[in-house]
Amino acid sequence: MAEPGENCAGPGVWNQTEPEPAAARLLSLCFLKTAGVWVPPMYLWVLGPIYLLYIHRHDKGYIQMSRLFKAKMVLGFALIILCTSSVSVTLWRIQQGTPQALEFLIHPTVWLTTMSFAGFLIHTERKKGVQASGLLFGYWLLCFLFPATSAAQQASQGDFQSDPFRHLSTYLYLSLVVAQFALSCFADQPLFFPKRPPQPNPCPKAGASFPSKAMFWWVSGLVWRGYRRPLGPKDLWSLGTENSSEELVSQLEKEWTRNRSAAQRHTKVKAFQRKGSRGAEAPETETLLQQQGSTRGPLLRALWQVGRSTFLLGTLSLVISDVFRFTVPKLLSLFLEFIGDPKTPAWKGYLLALLMFLSACLQMLFEQQHMYRLKVLQLRLRTAITGLVYRKVLALSSSSRKASAVGDVVNLVSVDVQRLTESITYLNGLWLPLIWIVVCFVYLWQLLGPSALTAIAVFLSLLPLNFFITKKRTHHQEEQMRQKDSRSRLTSCILRNVRTVKYHGWEGAFLDRVLRIRAQELGALRTSSLLFSVSLVSFQVSTFLVALVVFAVHTLVAEENAMDAEKAFVTLTVLNILNKAQAFLPFSIHSVVQARVSFDRLAAFLCLEEIDPGAVDSRPSRWAAGEDCISIQEGTFAWSRESPPCLHRINLTVPQGCLLAVVGPVGAGKSSLLSALLGELSKVEGSVSIKGPVAYVPQEAWVQNSSVVDNVCFGQELDPPWLERVLEACALWPDVGSFPAGVHTQTGEQGMNLSGGQKQRLSLARAVYRKAAVYLLDDPLAALDAHVGQHVFNQVIGPDGLLQGTTRILVTHTLHVLPQADWIVVLEDGVIAEMGSFQELLHRKGALVGLLDGARQPGDGGQGETEPPAGTKDPRDSAGGGRLEGAPERSVKLVPEKDSAASEPQAGVPLDDPEGAGRPKGGDSVQYGRVKATMYLTYLRAVGTPLCLYALFLFLCQQVASFCRGYWLSLWADDPTVDGRQTHAALRGWVFGLLGCLQAIGLFASMATVLLGGIRASSLLFQGLLWDVARSPLGFFERTPIGNLLNRFSKETDIVDVDIPDKLRSLLMYAFGLLEVGLVVTVTTPLAIVAILPLLLLYAGFQSLYVASSCQLRRMESARYSSVCSHVAETFQGGAVVRAFRVQGPFVAQNDAHVDESQRVSFPRLVADRWLAANLELVGNGLVCAAALCAVLSKAHLSPGLVGFSVSAALQVTQTLQWAVRSWTDLESSIVSVERMKDYAQTPKEAPWRPPTCAARLPWPRWGQIEFRDFGLRYRPELPLAVQGVSFKIHAGEKVGIVGRTGAGKSSLAGGLLRLLEAAEGEIWIDGVPIAQVGLHTLRSRITVIPQDPILFPGSLRMNLDMLHEHTDEAIWAALETVQLRAVVASLPGQLQYECTDQGDNLSVGQKQLLCLARALLRKTQILILDEATAAVDPGTERQMQAALGSWFAQCTVLLIAHRLRSVLDCTRVLVMDEGQVAESGSPAQLLAQKGLFYRLAQESGLV
Repeated sequence: MAEPGENCAGPGVWNQTEPEPAAARLLSLCFLKTAGVWVPPMYLWVLGPIYLLYIHRHDKGYIQMSRLFKAKMVLGFALIILCTSSVSVTLWRIQQGTPQALEFLIHPTVWLTTMSFAGFLIHTERKKGVQASGLLFGYWLLCFLFPATSAAQQASQGDFQSDPFRHLSTYLYLSLVVAQFALSCFADQPLFFPKRPPQPNPCPKAGASFPSKAMFWWVSGLVWRGYRRPLGPKDLWSLGTENSSEELVSQLEKEWTRNRSAAQRHTKVKAFQRKGSRGAEAPETETLLQQQGSTRGPLLRALWQVGRSTFLLGTLSLVISDVFRFTVPKLLSLFLEFIGDPKTPAWKGYLLALLMFLSACLQMLFEQQHMYRLKVLQLRLRTAITGLVYRKVLALSSSSRKASAVGDVVNLVSVDVQRLTESITYLNGLWLPLIWIVVCFVYLWQLLGPSALTAIAVFLSLLPLNFFITKKRTHHQEEQMRQKDSRSRLTSCILRNVRTVKYHGWEGAFLDRVLRIRAQELGALRTSSLLFSVSLVSFQVSTFLVALVVFAVHTLVAEENAMDAEKAFVTLTVLNILNKAQAFLPFSIHSVVQARVSFDRLAAFLCLEEIDPGAVDSRPSRWAAGEDCISIQEGTFAWSRESPPCLHRINLTVPQGCLLAVVGPVGAGKSSLLSALLGELSKVEGSVSIKGPVAYVPQEAWVQNSSVVDNVCFGQELDPPWLERVLEACALWPDVGSFPAGVHTQTGEQGMNLSGGQKQRLSLARAVYRKAAVYLLDDPLAALDAHVGQHVFNQVIGPDGLLQGTTRILVTHTLHVLPQADWIVVLEDGVIAEMGSFQELLHRKGALVGLLDGARQPGDGGQGETEPPAGTKDPRDSAGGGRLEGAPERSVKLVPEKDSAASEPQAGVPLDDPEGAGRPKGGDSVQYGRVKATMYLTYLRAVGTPLCLYALFLFLCQQVASFCRGYWLSLWADDPTVDGRQTHAALRGWVFGLLGCLQAIGLFASMATVLLGGIRASSLLFQGLLWDVARSPLGFFERTPIGNLLNRFSKETDIVDVDIPDKLRSLLMYAFGLLEVGLVVTVTTPLAIVAILPLLLLYAGFQSLYVASSCQLRRMESARYSSVCSHVAETFQGGAVVRAFRVQGPFVAQNDAHVDESQRVSFPRLVADRWLAANLELVGNGLVCAAALCAVLSKAHLSPGLVGFSVSAALQVTQTLQWAVRSWTDLESSIVSVERMKDYAQTPKEAPWRPPTCAARLPWPRWGQIEFRDFGLRYRPELPLAVQGVSFKIHAGEKVGIVGRTGAGKSSLAGGLLRLLEAAEGEIWIDGVPIAQVGLHTLRSRITVIPQDPILFPGSLRMNLDMLHEHTDEAIWAALETVQLRAVVASLPGQLQYECTDQGDNLSVGQKQLLCLARALLRKTQILILDEATAAVDPGTERQMQAALGSWFAQCTVLLIAHRLRSVLDCTRVLVMDEGQVAESGSPAQLLAQKGLFYRLAQESGLV
C-alpha cells in the first residue's frame, strides 16, 4: 500500500557533501517506505509460481471449507476492496484535476494484483490439502513489518490533516494485514479426502501451524510426555510413507541397478574398444576397468539422485542462514554507532535492537531447517543403504560369503553406514568455511584496515602447534587402544574360562595382570588427555590471541588509529565466526575422508558376486510316482568363478519318493553336492533341475533369535496338531516340555539357550514342518546322541518316518543307517565313485566297503557307531532328558543335573536374572527414567571431593579472568582520543594480554583437572567392577551372558574413561560461560535482570523437558538399532537356508520392519534435538534483545564500550545455551554407564578367599581323606535339592570313580568339594577339617583338577604353568620332562617365555592337555579330581598322561568323574549316582555282579 510521507527526491536526499552515519542512511523514512512498497509483492511474485508448482505436484487431498479459511477469504476480499478504493480515489482526484504523484497510482495497483494473487493462493492451498502455509506467513509478516515502521514514523510527525483518507486507509490496511498474519499462525482442519490412508499415531507435524513447524513446537507434546513418565513404543509416532523402508529402499535399489548397469555397459564398450586396438591385453584391461570404474561411481550417483532435492534445499537454508549470520555484526556496528551518537533519535536504537533480534532469529530458523533437513536425509539414506546391504546379503554367492565375515557385514551396517550418513552434515563444511573466512577478512579490513592482515599470520602460526599436538595425541591414543585391546582380550579369556580360574583359585593373579595392563592404558590416556587440553586451550584462546595482536598492531603501530567500541567488539564478534570456520573446516575434511573409506567398503560389498538365480531349473511339483524328481546332467561346479571345480561331471537322477544316502570321506564334496542342488555353487557346465518345493537342513544348524515355534513354522501358518507330530518325531517334545515357556521359549542369539543337538533337531523340525517335496539333509544326525539319532532317523528320515513318500537326499557319516536307504552315492574327490543299493555296493567291494572297514578300526573299543566320542556328546540331547543347560557335562558345572528340570529354566539368562527379566534370553538391561542423583555422587566420590572443589575453583578463576579481560577491553575502547591516539594504549594492551594469558592458564588447569579426575574415577570404578565380578560365585557366570559382562568391561568402561570426563568438562565450561554472560548483562544494564529472570526460567524448563525425554529416546534407539544389526548378522549366517526355503520376501519385510522401528525412535530424537536448539537459541536471542533494548533505555549514562561488551557477550550465548543442555544430556546418558558398572555390586558373593582365621593348619591336607556327611546342595534357593543325603568316606590314597546317567549329580559332588556351590545341608570334611571353615583359595589350591578341556591363557608358557610364580625354572623343566614335553618346549622360540595365543590355539590339543597335566604336577596336592581328562586326546598322549599320573599321584586320593564307563574299570571303588543320591557303591567287579544300575549302564555302553 502507498503511505503518505516525505518525498524520496530533492536536494536533501542526494546531498553527499556532509557525512551521514550509516544508521541514518539505512533507516531513513524514504528507504523504509520504498522497501515496504516493493519487497512484499516481489517476494510473492517470485516465490508464488514456484510454490504453486510444488503443491500441484504434491497434492495431499482436499480440505473442507473451515471457519479459518472463510475468515482468510473475507479479509483477503477486504484488502482487495481497500486497494481498489485507493486506485479509484487516485483516478477520481486526477479526473478532478488534482495533480497526483505517480506512486499513488502505481503502488495501489501493484498491491491490488498481489492481494488478488494471495487470495488465489489461499484457495489453491485448500484444494491441494495445505493446512499451514509458510509462504503466506512470510508474506503477511513482510506486509506488516515495513509499512508499520514507516507508518509509526509518519504518525509521530502528526500530519493527519493533510490527507486523512490515505492515513485511514493505511491504518485499516495494517489492521487487516495483522489479522491475516494472526490467522496464518494457525493450521487448517485435517484433510477431508486424504490421498494416503490415515495412520494410527500420525506425526503431529502434518497438522501443525507454520510457526510450530519453524520452531518445532509440534514436538512439545512428546517431550512433555517424556518428562511426565517414561516413554514407550506406543508414544512414538508412526513412520511416514516417505520415510519408510519400502519407499526409500525401492528408490535407491532402482537407481543403483540403473547406474550400475550403465557403468557395466560403459566398461564393456571401453574393453571392446581396447580389445580392437591391443588384442591380447583386453582381458586384463577389462578386469582392471571393472575394479576401478564400476564400484564408487554408480553408488555415488544413485545416492545423489535419491537425496539431491533434500540436500540442495538444506544447503540453500544454510546459505540464507549465513547471510543473516554476517548481518548481525553489521547491525552491531550500526548499534554501537547509534550509542556513540547522542543526537540520533531513540526509535532508531529500538529498531536496530529489533533488527538484531530478528536477524539472529532468522539465522537460527534457517540453520535449524538446514540441520533438520540434512538429519532427515541422514535417516532416509541410512534406511535405504541398510536395506540395500540386506538385500545384497540375501543374494551373495558362496564365494562372496567366504570373502566377507559376518563381523564385516555387521560393521558395514553399524559403523560404515552410520559414518557415511553422518558425513552429509559436514559436506557443506568443505566449502562454506572458506567463504566465511573471506567475508570475515573483508569485515576486518573495513574495520581495521591493513592491521587485519596480522590475523592471517596468527592463524597460520597456530596451525603447526595444532598439527604437532594432533600427531602426538594420535600416537598416545593408538597406544591406549593397543592396551585396551590387550585388556579386553585377557578379560574375555578370563570370563570364558572362569570355571578353570575358580577351580585353581587364580582370581588374584589374573586381577593383578588385568590391573597392570589397565595402568598402562590409563597412563596413555592421561598423556592424551593433557595434550587434548592443550589443543582445546589453543582453540579457545586463538580468538583472544588474534584480537590481541590485531589490536596492538592497530593502536600502537599505525598512526591515528584509536580503539573504539565498534572496532573492539565487532572485531571480536567477527573473530568468533572466523574461529568457528577454522575449527569446522578440518573437522569436515576429517569426517568426509573417514566417510570415503566407509563409502568404498560399501560400494565394494554391493559389487560382490551374487548367486545365479537360473542355476537350478525349479519347476512346480507335477510329478507322478517313479518320475525323476532331481536331475543333474554332466554337472561341474566350483565355489567361485575363479576357483577350481569342486565337483566334476556329476550325473545323478533321483526318482520321486527315493531316500538317497550320500557318503564319502571328509572333503569328498558331499555338502558341495547339496549346495549345487540349491544353486549355491557356480555352475561351470551341465544342468540341474528340481521339481517341487525344497527344504534344507544345513550341517551347522542355523537358529533364529526368536521362539521355538517361530523357528519351526518359519513364516508358515501355525498348525498345532502337525507341529506336535513334528516335535515328537524330532525328539524335541521332552525338551519343549522342560523349557520355561514351552514352544514360546526364546532360543537366544545364535541359539545360545540350546545345546548343539537341540539346535540340530530344531533345524530338522523346521524342514519337516515345511511339507516340501524335496528334502536336502546335510548330516543332521552328527550332533545327536546315538539313541536320539536312531529315534530321529526312524521317526523322520527313514522308510517309515514322517517324510516317507518325499524325495530325501541324506548326507551322513552314520554308516549303520545305510541298509535302510533306497540308493547310495559314494563321493571321492568331487567325483561319484560308485552308486547303487546297499547290497549291490557290498558285493562290489569298492569305495563303500573301504569306508565301512575304516569305521571298524581297532581302538574304538568295539563301540562303533553306538557311542560317539564323549567330546561330541551333549547331555541335553537325550530324548528323555532334554533341558536347558549351560554346556555339555564334561567338567564340574553349576547347573542342576536332575531331569526334573522344569523348575530349572536357564541357559544363558534364567527367569530370575535381574538383567533378563521380561526380555529374550541373552539380552541386556535397559534403564528407564532419569538417572538417580546417587549415581552422580558415586562418580564424584570416585573423583574425590578435594579434586572436585579444586576444579570448580579453577573454572571460576578462569571465568573471572575472561570477565575482566572483556571489561578491560570496554575501558580501552572508551579511553579518550588525543590527536588520533589513546594515551594509555600500551598499558591497556599489556594488561589485556596478561588477563588473556591468565585465562588460558586457568582454562588449561581446570580442564586438565577434570580430565585427570575422570581418569582417577574410571580407575576406581573399573577396579570395583573387576572385584565385584571376580568375587561372584560360578552360578553368577552360568546365569549371566558373557556378552553382558564384556559390555561392562569394554563399552561401558570406555564411556567412563573418555566420554564422562569430556562431557563434564564441556558442561562446566558452558555453565560458567553462561554465568559470565548473565553477570555482564546485569552489571552493564541492571534493568535487563527483569528480562533475564523469565529467560532463565524458560531455559530451566526447556532443559528439564529435553534431558528427560532425550535420555530415554537414546536408550530406545540404541536397543532398536541393535536388533537391526542382529537380524543382518543372523540372515548372513543363514542365507542358504533362507534361499532354499524361498522366504527372501518375508525376511526382507522383517528387516524393513526392524529398520522402520529403529527410525521411529531416531526421528523423535532428531526433532527433539532441533526443538531444543531452536527454542534455546530463541531464549538466547531474547537475551540479546533485552541487553540491546536496556542499552537504548540507559543510553544517557552508558559508554559505547560497556554496551559493546554487553551485547557481544549476549551474542555468544545463543550457542552456549544449547551446548550446555546438550552436554548435560550427554552426561546423563553417559552416567548410565556408572550405573551399569555398579550393577553387580549388590549381587551375592562367594565366601572370603582368605578369611582372617582358618581351621586348617598347614600342611593341610596331609593324607587326603575325604568324608561326605549327609551332604546336600541346591543350585538356587528356590530350587529343590540337586544332591541330597550323600554320606560316604574316601580313604587316603584311594582311587574312586563316580558314574551315573546325565543329571544324576556326579559333577555336583566335585562342585561341592571345591565349594563352587555351598552345602544346603550336611558338610564335607577333609583330613578332619570341615571345608566350610577353610578359605576358598586355601581349599582350591590344595585340590588339583584336570578338566576334559585343556585351557591355556594368553601369555607366556611359564605363566600358564606357574600362574602364582611359586616354582623355579628347574622345577618347571622337571615337570615338562615327566610329561615328555621338554624337547617340544625347548624347540619353541623363547622356550618357557613362548607366547601362547588365546586358548593356546598355536599348540595341538594333545600338547595343551599335557601342559595342563604338567601344571597339575607342579601343584603337588594330595587330592586329584579327573574329569575325563583323557577323553579328547589320541591314544599316544593318553598313555603319556596315564604314566605321569601313575608315577606322581600314586599316593594321592583320586576322584575320577567318568562319562565313559571303561574309564573307571581300574578304580578301587565306584560310586553310582542316581537322582542326586548314591545308588550303588563297590568295586567294578562287584557292581557288575549285582546286575543293578551299573550293569545296565555297562550294557548301554556295549561293555557287557
